[in-house]
Amino acid sequence: MPKTENFQWYVEQVGRGEIHGHALTQTLVAGRSKFQEYAVVVSPVFGKMLVLDGDTQSSALDEYIYHESLVHPACVASGGAPKRALILGGGEGATLRELLRLPSMQKVTMVDIDGEVVDVCRRYLPEWSAGAFEDARTEVIVGDAKDYVFSSNEQFDVIIGDLTEPLEDSPSAQLHSPEMYARIRSRLAPHGAYALQASTAGPHNLQLHIEMVRKLKESFSGVYPYCAYVPAFDTEWGFAVCAAALDLRSPEAASAAKAYGSTVGGLKFYDQESHQRMFSLPRYLR
Repeated sequence: MPKTENFQWYVEQVGRGEIHGHALTQTLVAGRSKFQEYAVVVSPVFGKMLVLDGDTQSSALDEYIYHESLVHPACVASGGAPKRALILGGGEGATLRELLRLPSMQKVTMVDIDGEVVDVCRRYLPEWSAGAFEDARTEVIVGDAKDYVFSSNEQFDVIIGDLTEPLEDSPSAQLHSPEMYARIRSRLAPHGAYALQASTAGPHNLQLHIEMVRKLKESFSGVYPYCAYVPAFDTEWGFAVCAAALDLRSPEAASAAKAYGSTVGGLKFYDQESHQRMFSLPRYLR
């Protein structure tokens, strides 16, 4: 990595012909697990950052934007008071943190294949989980999310896919198939919702997002893509909620988001206005 202005630079490729550079003041840890390369670095702008296989996963400055966007629309879609939730991936513990904000939540099961990265996050990024790993309602399983989904018949009000992008060489690629989606659908309670991150939604690099949404629509009756701008990613980031009970684009959903905000404390990004903005997609995404 090049050095300028007394900084070392971390450069990631964000699209064909596009890179994004972050100045670094420190590398707290770097290594390779059985599944992926990882690093926790420090940026003078974004603070601590988690990097997996050369891609930024989250930063101290704005991780709440990503994680609140990922979690809370699905909770609203499930009726606003889910009791049981499943996280596929989510090694940082921030998705776990967000689900445990809900007074109604009784149990959250998190299944992540990479125990080494989970341990790294618990040691170097404790602010992300904010005690969630120690919460009595938490169950952490180090294992293959696909195996877990297929090996049990437990029902969940909310399932969150907090996985790396399903690129060909990614350990999460197998988790985005018609068979997997059908099994996830069978694990949802009748009013349940499945949400996942769905790659970049910027106009310069949205092919994967479009393909992910297309595949979801082949497996779920109600699919609602949405996006939020995440500064550390330097782009609009795509998500999707699969839910049959509530059209998340509707005025009723906006009202539900307002009521939800009155019962869930500590939110810094998600509220009724943010909900409406996220589901009001630009024309190129509609």
